[in-house]
Amino acid sequence: MNRYFQTPPVVKNLIIINVLVYMATALLPVGDTIMQYCALSLGTPYFHTYQFITYMFLHANFEHIFFNMFALWMFGRTLEYELGSKRFLIYYMVCGVGAALIQLATAYLTGEMPIQLVGASGAVMGLLLAFGVMHPNAVIMLLIPPIPMKAKWFVVIYGVIELFLGWTGFGGNVAHFAHVGGMLWGLLLLQWWKRNGTIRF
Repeated sequence: MNRYFQTPPVVKNLIIINVLVYMATALLPVGDTIMQYCALSLGTPYFHTYQFITYMFLHANFEHIFFNMFALWMFGRTLEYELGSKRFLIYYMVCGVGAALIQLATAYLTGEMPIQLVGASGAVMGLLLAFGVMHPNAVIMLLIPPIPMKAKWFVVIYGVIELFLGWTGFGGNVAHFAHVGGMLWGLLLLQWWKRNGTIRF
């Protein structure tokens, strides 16, 4: 079978875990309790350090999880094959935790505490960044509007938009600085690996 249609183990298991957790929060009577204790609840009595990990596996609604899992599947497959499963998982988790740290820092500095953070978006944005860095001239077909764009320009434009939305407060109840944070930590980790000769691009 063509490798393009296959899903490597880490990407597949991340998607499965996210979907199962979403179903639990949406369908089970304990769903609200799971959200309460596993979302990253900064500045509240429910905060625990483990939430820097667990928040990545929670999603607010179907649209939220659908687009995150689609992007994870779309970009994660290529990256896992290239980085190897272990390094890919490390990269994904570092981007996710790093995204939360950036959101925490900006919320603290702007006085927006307390905040609640859920979703794999920060980690997924790190994957998008990695794809753009490692495959800068690969063409991505946008959905809205449906136009082709090189990955490097897509990453730059997306990053600038997220930074603008986070800075101005436009865009509603979305953790834009977490998205930027996932990209930033991803770039730092890629450059560190490249400098050490661990990966080449």
